[in-house]
Amino acid sequence: MDNVTHSLFALTLARTPLGRASRGATAALVLASNAPDIDIVSTATGATKYLDWHRGPTHGPLGVVGLGLLAAGLVWAVLRLAGRHERGRRSSFAALAGVSILGAFLHVVMDLPTSYGARLLSPFDWHWFTTDWMPILDIYLVVTLGAGLYFGRGSDAARRRNVVIVLLLMIANYGVRAAAHHRAVALAPRLFGPTLPKPCEGATPQRAAVARWPRDTSAILPPPGGVRCLIEIAAIPTFASPFAWRVIAQTSSSYELQDVNVLSRRFLAPAPEPEVLWRLSSRYPNQWTPAAVTAASSQVGQVFLGFSRFPSARSFGEPSGAATVQFSDVRFSGTGPLRPGSGGGVAGAAGRGRGRGSPPAPPSIFTATIRLDAHGRVIDQRLGP
Repeated sequence: MDNVTHSLFALTLARTPLGRASRGATAALVLASNAPDIDIVSTATGATKYLDWHRGPTHGPLGVVGLGLLAAGLVWAVLRLAGRHERGRRSSFAALAGVSILGAFLHVVMDLPTSYGARLLSPFDWHWFTTDWMPILDIYLVVTLGAGLYFGRGSDAARRRNVVIVLLLMIANYGVRAAAHHRAVALAPRLFGPTLPKPCEGATPQRAAVARWPRDTSAILPPPGGVRCLIEIAAIPTFASPFAWRVIAQTSSSYELQDVNVLSRRFLAPAPEPEVLWRLSSRYPNQWTPAAVTAASSQVGQVFLGFSRFPSARSFGEPSGAATVQFSDVRFSGTGPLRPGSGGGVAGAAGRGRGRGSPPAPPSIFTATIRLDAHGRVIDQRLGP
């Protein structure tokens, strides 16, 4: 989630008994609720290092406890310095530590349902986890939290009443998105029709609860014999509506994408026969050539593939034998509606210049470019097209 949402949620919690746990509890909650995003300081050493550490140890168990204690210590020290002669009003470090650790923990809990995910167990386990329910910025959640704070200013009774209303609306928002997400994933066979192949051996195309990545390398490489098979189906939330989703079908050779609104009349009724929704799909090639496999072992390649949930590989050979490989994360393939039937992928668009049918290029952090010489040695590697 964005820091505005984290801050508004912390201020909402401060209107519960948590805010009365100790003098300075509100400041501790706000500070701790934003503390896990301190990993942004890693950008000082470059975008690659930021991607490597993003939502890592600061979002794991050690980070939650450590950052909670740090936030509590800062607030406690400031209060002691500011009110050192007011002995009767001294704050309790234990109480501040409790609310601060809770604030940091709830930050991670709010990050988990986003399509971005979080590395919940780092530094012990660097896998990412997500439920794919929420966008990074949920305008409905921001408005609900902001309105609750604004209209609850009048009295203690109004504050208590509005906090209850806001928390109930938050629960309802998460519940609606969870149900809509489940429905969007369930629509995948209808959306992609005959283009949806059989599952790959050992693959679980429809995850029941929490998605986890990166997968073992063998799960993203084409199976022996070149047989096309299905690896995973996912539904990514959009910013506009909790009922609008981007459904992604990852196969062994490409990604099939469609935008869907689960409340559309088309999907509230039984499927007509015949139905050709698969013609509306966009396809992103995923070509794991020998050059792509070599590029994946580079420093930037390893960092990017450790972050990317749906990496799309494209390779561009040269007469000299050199090659350029681009990896893109299909989750961030574009912010606007898909154009039916468009293809070529982000990497292809970046290499040739974007055509009218190609989706917009993603931010540079969501693309990696590795250049190899004729002997397969890395001569250039960077994030960006």
